[in-house]
Amino acid sequence: MTTSPYLLPEPTENNDAHDLRGSGAAQRALDFYLKEKMSAPAPDEAMFAIKPGISQEEALVYASDLLRSAAATAYESASSHQGNHRDLAFSVVYLIDMAKAMLERSLQATEAQANV
Repeated sequence: MTTSPYLLPEPTENNDAHDLRGSGAAQRALDFYLKEKMSAPAPDEAMFAIKPGISQEEALVYASDLLRSAAATAYESASSHQGNHRDLAFSVVYLIDMAKAMLERSLQATEAQANV
């Protein structure tokens, strides 16, 4: 038996994996792919928080404003594309408009209940 005259390279230290070890995003990704439904996001890690005590009507108005902004963004995106990409962007505008119509209907129902 002969040994190879070439030395194997020393493994390089990759600190990227060690740096990600404490990352919440890395933990959620691993849990998603390896342990179904094992880790839940911590409540203090929310991207945004809804003001406690917000009324249903205020929440619906705010959601309607968010949908209006999303529709404007999708419409601008559609305007700058051609073909299938344009069709897809306009379909998003259509879906947003349907959701906005449902929200406005909910607002009308809330107002009608308040007036009774």
